[in-house]
Amino acid sequence: MLSSKVVERTQAELKVHGLDCAEEISLIRRALDEYRGVHELNFDVVRGKMLVDFDPHAITLARIQQAVSATGLRCEPWNETAERKQSFWHKHAKVMLAAVSGSSLAAAIAVQAATSGDLVRSLLVHEHHAGAPVALPWLSLAAIVTGAVFVLPKAWFSFRRLQPDMNALVMISLVGAVYLGEWLEGATLAFLFALAALLETFSLARARKAVTSLMAVTPGEARVIHHDHEHKVAVDKIQVGARVRVRPGERIPCDGTVVTGSSEVNQAMITGESLPVHKGLGASVFAGTMNGDGVLEIRTTKAATDSTLARIIRMVEGVQHRRAPSEQFVEKFSRYYTPTMILLALLVAVIPPLFTGADWGDWFYHGMVILLISCPCALVISTPVSIVAALAASARHGVLVKGGAFLEEAGRVQAVAFDKTGVLTRGEPEVRQLIPLNGHAEDEVLERLAALELHSGHPLGRAILAYAEQRGVRAGALGHFQVKRGRGAEAEVGGRKFWVGSLRMMAEKGLRVPEVAQNGTNGGTVVAFGTDEEVWALISLADPVREEAREAIEALRELGIGHVVMLTGDNQQTARAVAERIGVDDTKAELLPDDKARAVDQLRQRHGRVAMVGDGVNDAQAMAAASLGIAVGGSTLDVVLETADVVLMSGNLHHLPFLLRHARRTLGIIRENVIIALALKAVFLVMATFGVATLWMAVAADMGATLLVTFNGLRLLRARE
Repeated sequence: MLSSKVVERTQAELKVHGLDCAEEISLIRRALDEYRGVHELNFDVVRGKMLVDFDPHAITLARIQQAVSATGLRCEPWNETAERKQSFWHKHAKVMLAAVSGSSLAAAIAVQAATSGDLVRSLLVHEHHAGAPVALPWLSLAAIVTGAVFVLPKAWFSFRRLQPDMNALVMISLVGAVYLGEWLEGATLAFLFALAALLETFSLARARKAVTSLMAVTPGEARVIHHDHEHKVAVDKIQVGARVRVRPGERIPCDGTVVTGSSEVNQAMITGESLPVHKGLGASVFAGTMNGDGVLEIRTTKAATDSTLARIIRMVEGVQHRRAPSEQFVEKFSRYYTPTMILLALLVAVIPPLFTGADWGDWFYHGMVILLISCPCALVISTPVSIVAALAASARHGVLVKGGAFLEEAGRVQAVAFDKTGVLTRGEPEVRQLIPLNGHAEDEVLERLAALELHSGHPLGRAILAYAEQRGVRAGALGHFQVKRGRGAEAEVGGRKFWVGSLRMMAEKGLRVPEVAQNGTNGGTVVAFGTDEEVWALISLADPVREEAREAIEALRELGIGHVVMLTGDNQQTARAVAERIGVDDTKAELLPDDKARAVDQLRQRHGRVAMVGDGVNDAQAMAAASLGIAVGGSTLDVVLETADVVLMSGNLHHLPFLLRHARRTLGIIRENVIIALALKAVFLVMATFGVATLWMAVAADMGATLLVTFNGLRLLRARE
């Protein structure tokens, strides 16, 4: 009898202190590669977080922590509170050690200046100086030790595994400088490396602050009403269904519905809307949004951990683990680039002395310079910092992008397809006219029609129900309700089978299309209602076009989008009327969900990368077929958060051109960063080949490039609409 063991998987979040660069990620991956049971590792460099997916029967979390700690990086379970309450040493160790290293270097330079009349030459030109003052080696050694204290454990791990990285290269260079008697140059190298690492930590802290600022907007306590009094309760303790009072100027603590009062609410944090939105009885409100001048009492609909804001935060954090294509390419490139440069440095150090009789010490020195210059740290860090900054900025503007891969895809979109209802139109249709047929009275029609629409949930159905309510007609009893996907619905009302749906559904049943359906709709949507024997009525509905739709489409054209098409299940006449108002290039009407997906696939074949903009409910197939699925939020925000690749939180179509523009800017900055990193290295490699570059110049070149690309990437935090 065969048996199979079920592999268990569990996830754990770990805080990795010292995780400031992609070099550390490589260290950790190498350390855990040899352990069975570690399935997947994901990293958030910005917050120093590691997400590990492992089999607890094969390896324990404690063993994983030990393996990470063996690399020289301190590791512990992730804790938000502990993250905010770090010890003084953990917060300021790098600053203090860099300060000691810098002070020792300054003292060493002062000693050198006092005893040598050519300090500038000793720094700029590799030249051994005999008879150095006694104090110089000791001061330099102090600068080297304090500057390299964080490097040594990582370098030792790298040596043990015979996989040299930047830390190993720095240690080799420091030992070489001491061996050659270049005390001042070794001290300068150690201090510059410590200073660059410190600045890199500060720059990442800025990106970390941008992401974590999302979490700081929810109040810690809220006023919960009990009968005739209120008392303060911690937000995470508030139960669903509790009644909460929010005073003017306070932030709303939980998602909920307004039960008393009215006010203007600033919900830019969630939707990116620049102006406050009026909230009255029955309106939905979001946790973290700011109340205006009125007092609101809300009935909570979600726990604090499940609020829209909490889910956005989790998504913004989660997408940082998903690597963008450019990031994957750079990492693959660095795998081949690093060993190639190590081989080049070895050849530079060995070949000239072997074949020309040149000094071994000089060429060993030049080899170390090439090793330091060639480190790929700037190249590898350039993309993730840019992606994280771009994702945080787009979230602040009400555009939630679910990963760097989707952001890059948005930057390459060449054509856009729109659903009509709820996207280009408001999705809140109104009944223009109900036309009874074959001798049936309007109230008779409405009673049965309302019964069917009571269970449909479709926007057109809601409009018909509202019309019936206005006329004072109550829905009849319903049985055996069934949705006909993309066509309509059927059910039994009063013992008879009725259907409601499109003119296509009517034609499929073999019923003749009345002339009024062809001539009397005035561009509105026509819904038919009846039995399998006859049509009882036609209903004409109108869905107002969004005011910003035409402006958004014009903005897309200004961005160079070559083709804009509207896909709809509505009739040809209604589709043409909407298309003329908004100015799309092409319209395809009377499409079922499968037809929309095929239309998107055809667009991809003709135009390349295509974005499908839908409401996230009925357009799942078309979004899946597109290069990029974009869902428009609004009343269906809960649903669209779980679908599509990008969510326009407020439902405002102006955010679509912003997304594409922001994504293109992100791609541009990533390209700039790669060029900066490679160009600086190329310049200093040429200098090293001619013997002009020194060790400290190599460190300045490498870390200078790292800082340049980091700060250049952080410019994406200042995204503007």
